[in-house]
Amino acid sequence: MSTFTDTPDAVPASLPQWLQHQALAHGTDVALRHKHLGVWQERTWAHVADEVRRLATALQARGFAVGATLTIISRPRPQALLAALAAQWLGGVASLLDPLEAAAEQVQRLATLQPDFVLVEGLEEMLRLRAAQVAVRVWVYLDKRGLSDSAPFAQALDYAALVAERPIDDLAPQGRVLQTAFVFYRGTGQAIEEQRVSHAELLQEGQRLLVREGLGRQEEALAARAFASGGQARYLLAPWLMAGFRLNFPENLATRDRDRRELGPTLVAGTRETYERLHRYALERLPAPGSWPRRLVDWALAAHPDFLQRHLGNWLVRRPLRDVLGFSRTRAPLLVGDALPPETQAFFQALGIKVRQWDDAAHWEAPSNRVRHTTDDWTRLQSQLA
Repeated sequence: MSTFTDTPDAVPASLPQWLQHQALAHGTDVALRHKHLGVWQERTWAHVADEVRRLATALQARGFAVGATLTIISRPRPQALLAALAAQWLGGVASLLDPLEAAAEQVQRLATLQPDFVLVEGLEEMLRLRAAQVAVRVWVYLDKRGLSDSAPFAQALDYAALVAERPIDDLAPQGRVLQTAFVFYRGTGQAIEEQRVSHAELLQEGQRLLVREGLGRQEEALAARAFASGGQARYLLAPWLMAGFRLNFPENLATRDRDRRELGPTLVAGTRETYERLHRYALERLPAPGSWPRRLVDWALAAHPDFLQRHLGNWLVRRPLRDVLGFSRTRAPLLVGDALPPETQAFFQALGIKVRQWDDAAHWEAPSNRVRHTTDDWTRLQSQLA
């Protein structure tokens, strides 16, 4: 694979340009899979690029332009990722907020930020915007369930309808290498901070990961978290576009562990919380302490195994446990951000899973030209809408 440089003509110089490159070079290969109603739905690189271009054209027709920000509040779904790329296709910025964040805190942040262009998963996220008294210029929803035709929901646009619109012309990617691709926020009110990540930083970090981990087009990765952090963008999104491997989305958060076991991804980019949760999941399924099956497990997971423990223990215990966790084929288990607790690190090490840490390098600063607004109490609004 080519090495990334600062020369725009040498290689694609933005995330949308890499998407366009993959669509032209490997258009019929599968880029995304999303499990829906128990069945994996596939999208090729050509399909993904076409959908991003269609959404970009629809957003442009509604006033989205270079430098604008699309705020996205959604669980891991292909449409949320493609919407971020559509914003960047127009030379804009994607701001992803995690819907699992505490509602009251997110409402306060939305009230401060007052986004103009918003994409939400469904009713719950729309209610947060309403609670924050956000005067959204354009908002798009992914799931219509629970929405009414009354204001303010009547003005919302259906994502599926937007991408079904026929583009007037072939819109080329507008994003440039030094432009901001993502902006992330933390804190509320006076303490709110932002982290801006450029296309250049994402591509440089993505290239570094691909080279160090030896990743290629053959990889299978699971997007089990919303792309609501710089680490996820650096070490999963950018490598996916640059290497051209397959990115898989679980049916929902409740099925992600089952979907991981079924998929057996070769690349896992998780956080401390991811590995701690899987550690607890495994411990809950082990035999009771003191029983002979548990003594066998403890024998097989010894920190310094002898020949018999290493080989027989692998067949009897370690390999079945890796299958249970969905790590049967994983060769690149990555930890993004904070280090693991010693007991969790030792557990995965005993399973033969060598988790490698990649720093979530982040520079946070107070955003400029911030407009501050007040918001109704979230709990009170919930009771009113119940």
